[in-house]
Amino acid sequence: MKIGIVGLPNVGKSTLFNSITKAGAECANYPFCTIEPNVGVVAVPDERIDKLAEIYKPQKVTKAVVEFVDIAGLVKGASKGEGLGNKFLSHIREVDSILEVVRCFEDSNIVHVDGSVSPTRDIDTINLELIFADIETVDKRLERAKKLVKGDKKYQFEIDTLEKVRNVLEEGKSARTLSYTEEEKEVLKDCFLLTQKPIMYVANISEEDLANPDKNENVRKVKEYAKTENAEVIPLCVKIEEELSSLEEPDKNEMLEALGLEESGLDKLIKASYNLLGLISFLTAGEPEVRAWTIKKGTKAPQAAGKIHSDIERGFIKAEVISFKDLTEKANNSMVQAKEKGLVRSEGKEYIMQDGDIVLFRFNV
Repeated sequence: MKIGIVGLPNVGKSTLFNSITKAGAECANYPFCTIEPNVGVVAVPDERIDKLAEIYKPQKVTKAVVEFVDIAGLVKGASKGEGLGNKFLSHIREVDSILEVVRCFEDSNIVHVDGSVSPTRDIDTINLELIFADIETVDKRLERAKKLVKGDKKYQFEIDTLEKVRNVLEEGKSARTLSYTEEEKEVLKDCFLLTQKPIMYVANISEEDLANPDKNENVRKVKEYAKTENAEVIPLCVKIEEELSSLEEPDKNEMLEALGLEESGLDKLIKASYNLLGLISFLTAGEPEVRAWTIKKGTKAPQAAGKIHSDIERGFIKAEVISFKDLTEKANNSMVQAKEKGLVRSEGKEYIMQDGDIVLFRFNV
């Protein structure tokens, strides 16, 4: 599952990517520094895994991961191929959700591609290019469906769905602002609409605004904009995050304390990104390994077992489940106590996995 980091040139996009992944992507103060997308795989911070590792002292610890893709900065006209527009759009098509970085700080030493700082204008610039690209996609599908409907009336539903989307795009709104029935989702699934992808905004602020980001008028404007898409906004100072990411744990904690922060903005961002993808983790724990397994929300127990091995899914009998919270808060970190207190449940094939379930699958093949 991939998250594409997008933004206008020089808003802190590649610096953020470097901080998240420590991958050392080239970062410079001029447009189009990023041409081919850089890719980094990042472990999702998870205190539950850290705690289980303390309890079990395993030989191996494996956290969930998220893949981040640093995509070229975009300018007006991208949908018509301006700048690196065609590459930008093709790379966005390949990701599952979008992380948009917007600049909310003033700095005369860092060139803004439009000459001044205005985050809502920047968001509009990107969104409109994605909307124009989506209109083109929808129009092609509509043209095809209108030809086919003459011979088969089932295509009328496709036409109605596509026109519903086109109308909202024509208003300058993203496809994600609409709600859809399951049937409509099925119609749109292979359209790969750019503005239907889940989105989250990073408001890049100055160090001075860290203590109270909402004092920054630009951050407030971004949050107001994001409400229309039910999107989350994470304010962070990319420059500070870059410094934090280069420090070892003790020094990092000392710096966080000096800044009055409980955790780094990046840790919050990575967790939120995992959630944005609609993912949760179930956990397995023992001396060989403590591990977080990534599944989509709504996954049933046998399919979750299949993430470990296809044989476990095929021969699934039951899942012995306890929530991380119950193990740590009600059973004193002891699986023996958890069983004595009846906190370990036996779940069958219809059980929908919950985030933080600690599981032992029983199977027979």
